[in-house]
Amino acid sequence: MDTPSSTTYSFRPKDALLGAQMLFVAFGALVLVPLLTGLDPNVALFTAGLGTLLFQIITKGKVPIFLASSFAFLPPIFYGVKTWGIPGTMCGLAAAGVVYILLSLLIRWRGSAVVSNILPPVVTGPVIMVIGLILAPVAVNMAMGKAGDGSVVLFPEGTALTVSLVALATTVLVSLMGKGIFKLIPILCGIIAGYITALIFGIVDFTTIANASWFALPSFTFPEWNLQAVIYIVPIAIAPAIEHFGDILAIGSITGKDYLKEPGIHRTMMGDGIATTMASMLGGPPNTTYSEVTGAVALTKVFNPGIMTWAAITAIALAFVGKFGAFLQTIPGPVMGGIMLLLFGAIMVIGLNTLVKSGEDLMESRNLSIVALILVFGIGGMSFSAGEFTLQGIGLAGILGVLLNLVLPGKKPNA
Repeated sequence: MDTPSSTTYSFRPKDALLGAQMLFVAFGALVLVPLLTGLDPNVALFTAGLGTLLFQIITKGKVPIFLASSFAFLPPIFYGVKTWGIPGTMCGLAAAGVVYILLSLLIRWRGSAVVSNILPPVVTGPVIMVIGLILAPVAVNMAMGKAGDGSVVLFPEGTALTVSLVALATTVLVSLMGKGIFKLIPILCGIIAGYITALIFGIVDFTTIANASWFALPSFTFPEWNLQAVIYIVPIAIAPAIEHFGDILAIGSITGKDYLKEPGIHRTMMGDGIATTMASMLGGPPNTTYSEVTGAVALTKVFNPGIMTWAAITAIALAFVGKFGAFLQTIPGPVMGGIMLLLFGAIMVIGLNTLVKSGEDLMESRNLSIVALILVFGIGGMSFSAGEFTLQGIGLAGILGVLLNLVLPGKKPNA
């Protein structure tokens, strides 16, 4: 008999509400990425749902996990949309998904140890730190009522700071003191508190809601070939690819299953990669496995992967509600800025924690050189150009880290 905590896939109508609850947990983070980068939130909902369904097919319905918008790709989306537009940026993001697919084939051929040899913590840790630190000015500008690049003042500074700090404080307090389901949705709580504050100050514009239809196709955007975007974005796939291992280990520890062996880390990585490429082909942000939903699985003790099918179906259904997407787009920039102050700092801390947990001596010459050069090249804005192609920022930092790890002498063999 199938029990509520069974890890066997079961798709039952009575589980629809549980699936909607899982989407609710992921919702704040899911829509934050498109709202920050100018992508369509309805497209993000659609691609998160479809990506989760594809992941389930590839992993044979064995892993209770939900895929949605990845924060790791925020810097290249910011830069890419401004430089090449959304279609060109989507080309680079789709190629990043192909990197996951190639890694999955490499893992199937040589085993998972090959990835940790190429991408040890001394490389991935500082790359993740660069992702967070390079975005810090964007968070500060938006929290102060400016555009992300600081070029335009959109809201009075005093009003913007009040709204952003309410959103920030709520997010921090809920993450520290929240109980039960609330501890899993600090971002959503922060957005709600900030939005209410923005309403009080009268800085919310409802025009888009009035003009939107109740039911509408998401504004899909298809990629256009752009080699420069591919070269710039592909190296950034390094960090989330490594994080994928941690996410799969985490859900496995909760359900008591070894997903590295069955269905296999090569299958979960393949599912993540195909979901990311699919999302980018439609104009959505890259997908990643969501730790918030993993936390909800631990809290509810409902391990049936079929729950995630319902979460995916709910996301796809919401994607076709035009007024819902229009409502999301009324959230003022300072609300997002307040959340980002914590979010980007948290990304940096994750990278730092990756280094700390590795136990490596960072003052050892080899490690010091790799970490120092990744951070300075990435944050400092180092750039290399060849004709019309330019490599800089996180992409340059990632490639540099991989190359230094491979060529510098004194590398320790993988245990």
